[in-house]
Amino acid sequence: MTTQTSGQANGKAFAGQFRTYEEDRNLPSQETVYATSNGVPIPHPYETQRAGTNGPLLLQDFHLIDLISHFDRERIPERVVHAKGSGAHGTFKCTKPLDDLCLADVFSKAGNECPVTVRFSTVGGEAGSHDCARDPRGFSVKFRTEEGNFDMVANNTPVFFLRDPAKFPHFIHTQKRDPSTHLTHSDDSTMFWDYLSQNPESIHQVMILMGDRGIPDGYRFMHGYGGHTLKLVNKAGDWVYAQMHMKSKQGTKFITQEDSANYSPDYSQKDLYGAIEKGDYPSWTVEFQTMTPKEAEELWEKQKINVFDLTHVWPHKQFPLREVGEFTLNENAKNYFAEIEQVAFNPAHLPPGIEPSADPVLQSRLFSYPDTHRHRIGANYQQLPVNSSRTSHRVANFQRDGNMAFYNQGSRPNYLSSIEPINFRERAVDLDNVHGKFVSEAVTFLSEIKPEDFNAPRALWEKVFDDKAKARFISNISGHMSTCRYPEIIKRQIAIFREVSEDIATRLEEATGIKGYNGIANMRFNGTHNGMTSNPTLRNANGMTGKVGSSARDDNGAPIKGTHKESNGHAGTNGTRVNGAATNGANGH
Repeated sequence: MTTQTSGQANGKAFAGQFRTYEEDRNLPSQETVYATSNGVPIPHPYETQRAGTNGPLLLQDFHLIDLISHFDRERIPERVVHAKGSGAHGTFKCTKPLDDLCLADVFSKAGNECPVTVRFSTVGGEAGSHDCARDPRGFSVKFRTEEGNFDMVANNTPVFFLRDPAKFPHFIHTQKRDPSTHLTHSDDSTMFWDYLSQNPESIHQVMILMGDRGIPDGYRFMHGYGGHTLKLVNKAGDWVYAQMHMKSKQGTKFITQEDSANYSPDYSQKDLYGAIEKGDYPSWTVEFQTMTPKEAEELWEKQKINVFDLTHVWPHKQFPLREVGEFTLNENAKNYFAEIEQVAFNPAHLPPGIEPSADPVLQSRLFSYPDTHRHRIGANYQQLPVNSSRTSHRVANFQRDGNMAFYNQGSRPNYLSSIEPINFRERAVDLDNVHGKFVSEAVTFLSEIKPEDFNAPRALWEKVFDDKAKARFISNISGHMSTCRYPEIIKRQIAIFREVSEDIATRLEEATGIKGYNGIANMRFNGTHNGMTSNPTLRNANGMTGKVGSSARDDNGAPIKGTHKESNGHAGTNGTRVNGAATNGANGH
């Protein structure tokens, strides 16, 4: 497709191929022309086509069909929780570097800045619910850092109702409308208290909710708490546990239950929007509590405070808050739907230097949040301007297609190509050391090619294929290779076949007319570690040096001795047989 972007045609300038998001966002109505969704100008939006002055409407009236059909589809699913919310844009600035504890660029130097988008919300209410409901408040911040987006998905309370992730859907159900009466807990609190009375670990949060902080005076006068335990990793590879706090520089205020009825349903939205419009920009300091792994163990041993428990808090006297920066909200959304309703926060969005802990509710949310965004907004939700990252490096990956794939990465290969390779950045964090040594030792892992990987293919060629089968095999492979545009790829593939059998490699070279490499010992692979090379610079996939940490393992992920717990002398269901007979033939063929 060729598109002209400049010049003259019939006395008019050629239109540009695309208008930018920022241009559209700031374009005043006076500079626009009313048109259908495909750009055709229409004299008046109220006109319709009819079969005569008193006849039925015409199906050919695309303007009307376009108008009504889009109107029928204007709503996207509301959030299951945090449906009612407000938000704004601003800037984060690092004031006191945290570089001794965290290698994240945004926290590494005083004066470092990045744009932020913040969304506040109630938790249990529907999209049209009251802003002054007695309910926790969501407090989510999207830091658009140089190293990618960092999303802090927080609440205005330091704890929550539960510490077992599987309870979450059940708990939220009890905060919604009763399935029989279809009433909220404002009019029917049976489910609400039935759940809490059966789950006493919720008592800390219940006391906060039912106290003064249960109805904050808008969103400007409340703190934000990450609640979950993260890990901060420094350049030396050392790490500490951490919890993030966002303290309101406006102080805190609350509304009493009796007085809450005197406020409008959209009070918090009106208050936040109005303050920013008149230049009264709200701001929050960003602070961290930290503790070492040893301190975490001692905290449980001596005080029974579990750092992975969302119903616990860390004592401030023992673990004082340390300021790292502040953010200020100074810009309202131009379009609420595009910039607030479609903003998507995900606790799994973490830059290098910030890692999740074994906090089970956090671990569950690492999946749940992006999963709901893909359902609610679409698989390409991060291509929306409000969700996209803003980095100096040009982001590329192998995600393609799906609904609303605006940026589909052009003609670049959608796989790990050796002809048009993508760039990789060296590992900054040794995840093997940062993540805990669990019973099964959670480690970073990428398989390694080894001699034993060729045993079964060799048996297939030598013991299963007869002569005719071998000839067909070579014909099939070489015929398929005939449409490969790059001989380099065929050379590499023949080298791999050579590790199976010299006979296969020789036949393929004759059939293709291309001489393959002499085995794989001197090759580097994009997708796997090469355990058959004696050259350490070729072993790691993608040419990574492995200076910080390698994801290769000698056992290659195999169930080595001690992997399975034996019960009554049997190791689970290993060695499964079908009808009493072993299922393998010649080496599995």
